[in-house]
Amino acid sequence: MTALIDTHCHLNHHDLAGDIPGVLARAREAGVCRIICAAFDMESSEQAVRQAREYPMVCATVGVHPHDSSKFRPEDEERLTELCREEKVVAIGETGLDYHYDFSPRDRQRDIFRLHIRMARELGLPLVIHSRESDDDILDILEDEGMPERGAVLHCFSGDTDMALRALEMGCYLGIAGPITFKNADDFRRTVEGLPLDSLLVETDAPYLTPHPHRGKRNEPAYVRLVAAKLAEIKGVTPDEVASSTTANAEWLFGNP
Repeated sequence: MTALIDTHCHLNHHDLAGDIPGVLARAREAGVCRIICAAFDMESSEQAVRQAREYPMVCATVGVHPHDSSKFRPEDEERLTELCREEKVVAIGETGLDYHYDFSPRDRQRDIFRLHIRMARELGLPLVIHSRESDDDILDILEDEGMPERGAVLHCFSGDTDMALRALEMGCYLGIAGPITFKNADDFRRTVEGLPLDSLLVETDAPYLTPHPHRGKRNEPAYVRLVAAKLAEIKGVTPDEVASSTTANAEWLFGNP
């Protein structure tokens, strides 16, 4: 199979951070050529940048997850802007809205999401978006603020066909992760079956959302191959076709630093 890119992984999470050499070695053995380490707060943004400096196959995103929107300070915007000057920072995020847990007030989530969109537009970077039970607001705000010129990805996409088509029309990519392999995901698989392959990325969101047959264990980038294999099965194409297309999509969106 053509080399794969895990477009969303949290190497900066404590479940993975103590085992980086082993995680990367297993990823290479599985045919993964690049891993994009996604930030979720200021500390993890700094850590993602350090990991990208240290490991050739790792790139970084920087940003603040909606859970931590209430902790965002004015000086954090300046620091994120500085981090974006790093050669291997390839996107802003993950940012967005999460109405399931509401760990931060929704108004604050929306304000910080808008700020991240504006940063992406000003800095010429794509946007990595987290959306949970907030799909309409995500796309309404994106439409209102204007899509970053470099585009965006709805990471770990789990929406329905209407949501997918609206996002694609706006120019978003859709990140497909471990849930596509879950036994109770038939409706979602039918949605994905109808989506164009040139709009999809593959990801793990490790250490979360471990794909079948490893559910219950820690997820890691090597398992992105299982996501790609299930996607190939659903689309009725070869795994190599999925790898070629999703890798090309990732390189177009994130570049190849």
